[in-house]
Amino acid sequence: MKDTLLPGLTATVRYEIDERRVIGFMGEEGRVYATPELVRDIENTCRNLLLPHLDAGEDSVGIRVELDHTAATPLGMWVEITATLAALDGRRAHFEISAHDPVEPVARAAHARFIVDVNKTLARLKKKIN
Repeated sequence: MKDTLLPGLTATVRYEIDERRVIGFMGEEGRVYATPELVRDIENTCRNLLLPHLDAGEDSVGIRVELDHTAATPLGMWVEITATLAALDGRRAHFEISAHDPVEPVARAAHARFIVDVNKTLARLKKKIN
């Protein structure tokens, strides 16, 4: 980790709510942002916030998500996710997240990621498989 990785870092990313991000089980008029896609977008926002502050060979993996998905966002709208690095605990990065669409807040969350050495992680996975 670089010394630039400090609590308070923030990123906001806008996601277009397209076909692959919506549920389909309520029919065409009920196509709204799916909670699993919201979680994926939160994880990507946080990972991408960390990346410039990691050393070569490091990355991060999600280890915790606590989410309140409070409002539906229809297909064709956008959602902005704001992630703030709230704390660092060794290699654990803790984030506070808020999300809103053009009309209202749609989510609040807490997310934690663990910063890993990619080669060591791959070696552990290889050992586990064999």
